[in-house]
Amino acid sequence: MSRRIPIVVYCAGLLVILLGAPHASARLGSQPARPKLVVLLMVDQMRADYLDRYGALLEHGLKRLTTNGAWYTKAALPYMNTVTCAGHATAGTGTFPYQHGLINNAWISRRTEASETCTEDATTTLVAYGKFRGLGESAKRLMRPTLAEILRKERQGRSVSLSLKARAAIGMAGHQGDAVLWFDEHGFVFTSSTAFTETPEPSIDAFIKAHPIEQAKGTEWARALPVARYQYDDEPDGERANLGWGMAFPHPFGRDDRNFYPRWEESPLSDEYLEQMAEAAVDGLRLGTSQGTDFLGISFSALDLVGHAFGPRSHEVQDVIVRIDRTIGRLLDFLDQRVGRDNYVLALSSDHGVGDIPEQVSGARVSAEVVVRVIDETLRGMWPESPSRDIADVIRPFLGGGLYVSGISNNDVYFRAGVFDRLQRDQKAMRAVLDALRGIPGLASVLRGDALATPDARSSSDPATRAAALSYVPGQSGDLVLVLQENAVISTSAANHGTAHDYDQQIPIIFYGPGIPAGRLEAPASSADIAVTLAARLGLTMAAADGHVLFTGTQQPLHEAVTSARDTSRR
Repeated sequence: MSRRIPIVVYCAGLLVILLGAPHASARLGSQPARPKLVVLLMVDQMRADYLDRYGALLEHGLKRLTTNGAWYTKAALPYMNTVTCAGHATAGTGTFPYQHGLINNAWISRRTEASETCTEDATTTLVAYGKFRGLGESAKRLMRPTLAEILRKERQGRSVSLSLKARAAIGMAGHQGDAVLWFDEHGFVFTSSTAFTETPEPSIDAFIKAHPIEQAKGTEWARALPVARYQYDDEPDGERANLGWGMAFPHPFGRDDRNFYPRWEESPLSDEYLEQMAEAAVDGLRLGTSQGTDFLGISFSALDLVGHAFGPRSHEVQDVIVRIDRTIGRLLDFLDQRVGRDNYVLALSSDHGVGDIPEQVSGARVSAEVVVRVIDETLRGMWPESPSRDIADVIRPFLGGGLYVSGISNNDVYFRAGVFDRLQRDQKAMRAVLDALRGIPGLASVLRGDALATPDARSSSDPATRAAALSYVPGQSGDLVLVLQENAVISTSAANHGTAHDYDQQIPIIFYGPGIPAGRLEAPASSADIAVTLAARLGLTMAAADGHVLFTGTQQPLHEAVTSARDTSRR
């Protein structure tokens, strides 16, 4: 990354020149006492502009954080694969995907030519909070330690990480944790894994048994506020409601059908449940009461599930934000009472943003099947001999592959074994494939993976190259990387994310706690800065981090007085 020395100028006439750390300000005043609890809140798919666009709806927790916290309004992710697994691992480790290795929610295995998820682990089994068995999940592919792990080792802290999604809970917790839970979408129960524990955590187990989610059967999700408070129409073009729901409120949960569980997940009730579970974990594990420093991570998933189906302009997205505001307010009140307002520090952020529904903004939909077909047709014309075929080729098209392509995962195109090696030797065929792909509506360009695994690529002046390189891991990432035009998606969902455009990269970052000044800060930041800054606040260091320390101790707000070291056009 490029560096310039920032200058902070105070109107009172004090001139402070900060050398070395691009985001650090002068340390002023006394250092607050070391926190007993570190809290990381992730709101999945929270676009940075939501806090302003829908700010008039906020009256509770989000209002408290934006008013009394250090709010970095120019925060953004600098990499291309802006998805859940990559985003949580970045916030957890202080490194970007090229370092921590969780490049995507899933990718194509070079060995099996089949899709594998970022946290699947066949050597483990699930530890269910209910009656269910299955293969477990772990952080075995995560190549860097998380802040939560470092706190357990260096501060003898306990670690709790909760989400609906395994990739979110594990990305925050890392390789170890006292309670790492997610909601299994097949068994419809909360689970952990033998990677973390052999038995359910008693306090959480007792909470789940006393508060079964089935209590919501027969109820409905209705707006929390009068309809006049919400922006836009309730049924705009392009929404793709699923699960048997219509596009307009209210949304019933039903009583007996299996859609109840995914409907419950895709509603504010799931966020509220996670917050209540977190309260039980804080009490049961006595977080924030020992001599060490404990960790609590919560990733709220409902906004992501709702955003994919209804889009960022929907009443449903706005209502989720209204309710997450209330949910975070309840959590803050609880932590104030149980831990003490001066005994915890908190960071709130997101794993990614989201684009508008293409049909609402004259965007485009890029079909993965078209990409595969274009490659197949191009290479059949260049290489007249047919590839060897086997029984797998009969089902390959149904799995997203073709004669020459194993599959597509987000922006990454994976060729079958030996095909990319041959293309590297046959530059005429390589050019033909790239030219054919660039002709697909919605694609801005195509990058070669073999040009991305270098420091030069990660510091490139070309934003797309740099973003793709920060997401690239050799042997794991795709052979080609598709760069989408603005407002284009590769998805059948109403709205999607995963690109290097601003609406996907820009996220909120807010720090809150003793010694953290209130204010809107225009200094650029990324979620990799979260773990690094919190570690510094605790007197710890995140080795080999991509993130930077944003502040230490008590300091004056930076506000518009900061001249940044980073080129925000590359974020």
